Amino acid sequence: MHSIHREMKRMHVFISGQVQGVAFRHYTVKTARSLGLSGWVRNLDDGRVEAVLEGDDAAVDIMLAWCRKGPPSARVTAVDVREEPCSARFEDFTIKD
Repeated sequence: MHSIHREMKRMHVFISGQVQGVAFRHYTVKTARSLGLSGWVRNLDDGRVEAVLEGDDAAVDIMLAWCRKGPPSARVTAVDVREEPCSARFEDFTIKD
């Protein structure tokens, strides 16, 4: 049995705009899980949403593109993305308090 090496990456994302109170976290979890990503998302006190996305290179890129738009009721004005070393320590994608 051959194992296929997949490029994995981790991105730490801060999303600004009208992104709280619009089910942004719920949609982020749904979208990330559908892409097979792990990590978490949470609201910050300053009105931004913070997320850590970890998984297949291509899936993370798709998720980053989604973050730049968000769900229909959101108005994203900026996305700050920082690449970090992949940890592979998350088993699922969840909302973090």
